Amino acid sequence: MSVTRRQMIARSGALGAGIAFTGSLSELFAGTAAAQDLGHSGYGPLVPDPDGLLDLPKGFRYKVLSREGDQLRSGEGKVPSNHDGMAAFAGGNGRVRLVRNHENRYNGKIGVPTVKGLTYDPMGKGGCTALTLDRHGKVLGERVAIAGTAVNCAGGPTPWGTWLTCEETEDRAGTNGYTKDHGFIFEVDPADPHRSGAVPLTAMGRFQHEAIAVDPRRGIVYETEDAFEKPFGLFYRFLPKKPQGGLGSLRAGGRLQAMRVPGVPDLSSIQETGASFDDIEWVDVPDPLAVETPIRLQDFGKKGITHAQKLEGCYWGGTSVYFVSSFARSAEGSAADHYGQIWRYEPSKRRLTLVIVFGPDTDVQLPGESPDNICLAPSGGLMVCEDGNGAQHVYGVTRRGEVYAVARNAQNIGTPDAPEWGEFAGVAFSPDGGTMYVNCYSPGTTFAVTGPWRRA
Repeated sequence: MSVTRRQMIARSGALGAGIAFTGSLSELFAGTAAAQDLGHSGYGPLVPDPDGLLDLPKGFRYKVLSREGDQLRSGEGKVPSNHDGMAAFAGGNGRVRLVRNHENRYNGKIGVPTVKGLTYDPMGKGGCTALTLDRHGKVLGERVAIAGTAVNCAGGPTPWGTWLTCEETEDRAGTNGYTKDHGFIFEVDPADPHRSGAVPLTAMGRFQHEAIAVDPRRGIVYETEDAFEKPFGLFYRFLPKKPQGGLGSLRAGGRLQAMRVPGVPDLSSIQETGASFDDIEWVDVPDPLAVETPIRLQDFGKKGITHAQKLEGCYWGGTSVYFVSSFARSAEGSAADHYGQIWRYEPSKRRLTLVIVFGPDTDVQLPGESPDNICLAPSGGLMVCEDGNGAQHVYGVTRRGEVYAVARNAQNIGTPDAPEWGEFAGVAFSPDGGTMYVNCYSPGTTFAVTGPWRRA
């Protein structure tokens, strides 16, 4: 999650919530088993939190599960900084296991403590921590799940109950003090991290990873790349040799391919929702390890390859994979400007469709563009984490296209005269749909939010 996001938005701290959409929200939920749509625009206005942490609608409440700088319950060290991507897994007997990324760089604040058997590169400050909650939401345990990685931004859950954590960097051994190459995906077992260890899934590529989504039927893993400079990132798929899945199956290798949209070198050039492209091509990546050249700069033949700026969130819904482009700016090298897109790829039809275009509602001072982490909500809609300057929200989006604020970060990390709030990340729901978990990136805080989520 780059520090350059939404630089065009003034640090005004505007509290109004406004998102404009074009496109059909119903496409995002086709074929899903989501609950009935909320049917109205939200749960009411946000109520200022007297403790200055998290503003929520009336009837909702939060619990702080973990804060950076506190002691891990395992005794392994302090809770690391920069809370980012996260997922919730059923732990049996009503328990929930959370796996949480820490996007620490070489010069990060509080790094993930190194633990024997769980550390990839002792000079890496990133990694994951895992929390275990009882059926009442009480924290039973908190421990290191993987250490020695770098810039762990997002990732995604697998159908077999593990977490794939993604390094958003291409730094090599010898750069910034690292002793090993970085830019990989690692598998984390939330129940027993020592079963998964700290093994890079090298066949899945070495690049600035952001997020993944797994086709549960075919076992194909889709990957987004959040490259910071032009040429921007690619959208990938990984065809595993063992598509049946299971812990460790991805280590057997497979083929990494990049998406080519015929005649479209840059996705930002497509501005009209509903625009659809058939016969999408997948091209083998010449050198997945990027030994000499970053993948996005490699030779994909005369037809080239399709790029997009700020490829971020990625998730599987129904029979399709969805991925997010947070924004595009022509001043930074994109073909055109936009405030956020969601694309849908249907593997069975080899079809790519622009489903949603985000944009500020009449005033660029308002929040509501630059969508990032996204998850399906028990209400049947989406939850969207906002990432940028100014006021930071978690938004709900109904199937009807109504947008409403669910939470607002109240932790001012600026000054009274120039307030600033950290972004939200890692939004996820408990297996029973009764609790929303979400991270505040800085100061690193993990919240559990309960309330009438299914109210219709």
